[in-house]
Amino acid sequence: MFKFANPQYLYLLLALPLLVVAYVYWNIRKMRSVKQMGTLATLKQMMPELSLKRSYLKFWLTFITLVVGILMIARPQFGTKAEKVERHGIELVIALDVSNSMLAEDVSPSRLERSKQMLSKIIDKRNSDKVAIVVFAGEAYVQMPLTGDVQSARIFLENIDPSIVPVQGTDIGTAISLGLSCFSTDKEVDKAMIIITDGENLDGDALATVEQASEAGIRINVLGVGSPQGAPLPIRDNEGKPVISKLDETTCKAIAEKGQGLYARADNSNSALKALQEQLDKLRKKEIEGVSYSEYDEKFQILAAIIFMLLVVEICIFEKKNRLWRNVKIFKR
Repeated sequence: MFKFANPQYLYLLLALPLLVVAYVYWNIRKMRSVKQMGTLATLKQMMPELSLKRSYLKFWLTFITLVVGILMIARPQFGTKAEKVERHGIELVIALDVSNSMLAEDVSPSRLERSKQMLSKIIDKRNSDKVAIVVFAGEAYVQMPLTGDVQSARIFLENIDPSIVPVQGTDIGTAISLGLSCFSTDKEVDKAMIIITDGENLDGDALATVEQASEAGIRINVLGVGSPQGAPLPIRDNEGKPVISKLDETTCKAIAEKGQGLYARADNSNSALKALQEQLDKLRKKEIEGVSYSEYDEKFQILAAIIFMLLVVEICIFEKKNRLWRNVKIFKR
C-alpha cells in the first residue's frame, strides 16, 4: 500500500515544465547573442575551456533534484511499521448489533451509525486495553480479534453494515458465546464485554450464555440504542406496511443485571459512554505488551539520500573544462 502524506505539494510538479520552457528560451537567446559575435566554431577556439554539454548536464541534474525534492516533501509512505508497546489495561470485547432493526432513525443519524460513533469513541478512550470486535444479527462473526493495536479497528468500522451478516435476527446469546472465545486465558487481567444493541427480536437463550460469562468472571455491559417509542424501518412487511422497531429495554437490563454489568440507554448525548467508562475504569488492569501497527511507514529518507548524491554530483561538475584534463579524450584515439 502506498500513499503521499502531503499530496498537495505534488502540484508543484506542474511548474517544472515552465522551468524547462524558460531554460530553452534562455538558451535560444544566448545562442543568438553568441552568433552576433561570430561563428560557434570560432568562439570554441577562443574559449576552449567552455563546455555546453556540461552546462546542459548541470541543468538536468538540478531539474531532477527539484523533482525528487517535491516528491520528498510530499512524504511518500509505503507498507506498515510495527512497534512494540507496553501499557496497563484490560481485555475488552465489543459486540455490535448489525441487524436490520439498527437502521431505525430514532437516534441520529441512525441506530447503527450512532453505534459505530460510540464504538469509535470507546476505542479512543480505551487505547491502553486489548480490544476485539464481534458483529452479530441472527449469527455472529469476529470482525477484529483481540489486539492491543486498537487504532486498526477504524479500518474495520468502515465496512460494518447489515449486509456483512447474511442471517437476520438478534441472537445476543451467540454473540456473547463467540465473544467469550475471543478472550485470552490470562487470569491476572480483568475482562469485560460491551453489547451495543436495540435488544429487539431476541433469538436463542441469551441469559444462559450470560451466566457462563459471569462464572468466568467476565462482566457484561449493555448499551441500548434507540427509544422505547420506536421508529419505522426503511423496509416493509409482507403486507406492505411500515415496520416499527422499538428498543427492548427489559431484555437489555436483564442481560446487564445477570452479567453484573452496567445498562445505559445510548441517545444523542454522551452520558451513556461516560457511565460506561467509569464502570470499566474500576476493573483490574495489567501490563499488556503488544505490537502496534501504523498503516504506513515513512520513505522520504530514501529520496533525501538521492537528493544529496545529485547535489554532490552537480557541484563537482564545472561548466568549464578542467585544464589538467581537457586534453584527455577517453573515447578518441
